Amino acid sequence: MDADYTIRPITDESSEIEKEQAAEILTLAFRAHWPGAWETIEDGREEVAEMLADDRILLAAQSPDGRVLGWIGGIPEYDGNVWELHPLAVYPDFQGQGIGRALVEAFEAEVRKRGGLTIQLGTDDEDGSTSLSNTDLYEDTYRKMAELENYADHPVTFYQKLGYKLIGVMPDANGIGKPDLIMGKRVD
Repeated sequence: MDADYTIRPITDESSEIEKEQAAEILTLAFRAHWPGAWETIEDGREEVAEMLADDRILLAAQSPDGRVLGWIGGIPEYDGNVWELHPLAVYPDFQGQGIGRALVEAFEAEVRKRGGLTIQLGTDDEDGSTSLSNTDLYEDTYRKMAELENYADHPVTFYQKLGYKLIGVMPDANGIGKPDLIMGKRVD
């Protein structure tokens, strides 16, 4: 797909329509794979409102008519040396068309501009999508991380293609055998 969208910040001054579209995308994008994450439009609205804080990043991919197609957020940590990528959501009808990649690349550029050195993110495996689920990650942790396999189109592969590395796991973050995969990338 040719890039028929632009990436720009969403701020407090952005239209209520843009904010509402961002909230809707969050609920729709996560509903299928991560039940319980931003289940309602109100949950999405609350997340968007939190991401509008002055010290955070919120970038949106918008079509020429202004429709929000996807968005990415960032939270500073460690005095701004590290930024958490949280969240990344693309409207389901537009997934697989390069919007997520473009949002991550724009986010990386913004983090670099703000003096950040590293981006980290967590990507949960609540449904057995990787070899790190349904296993005791307190045993042979590093071997299991090194032998990571993606069984069901888990986002870990998307991030790996963009240069992110598995830098840790949080065992049982979402219940027994349901870890959070911690990924990171240096952006300096």
